[in-house]
Amino acid sequence: MCNTNHVAMLNIRLSEDSEKELARYCQENGLSKTHVVKEALALYLAQKRTSKTPFEAGAGLFGKEGSGSSDRSVAYKKMLKEKLNAKHAH
Repeated sequence: MCNTNHVAMLNIRLSEDSEKELARYCQENGLSKTHVVKEALALYLAQKRTSKTPFEAGAGLFGKEGSGSSDRSVAYKKMLKEKLNAKHAH
């Protein structure tokens, strides 16, 4: 039977202050540095998967909802010209 669990090793560089803070946290909480870094990475990646771009967050607020017209941003010159012509028709 072969082992299909692959474990990768990763080396990172931390500032002296970050390493001291990590070591202190781990000692105070009885955790290994590996455990804390793995947990932090998992949380970070989960947040990135679920976070939205500013456009995605406001997508429901953009578009034709207010006016009923989906092309207002590209047809504004034509609409303005028609309104001006109608206002100043002789």
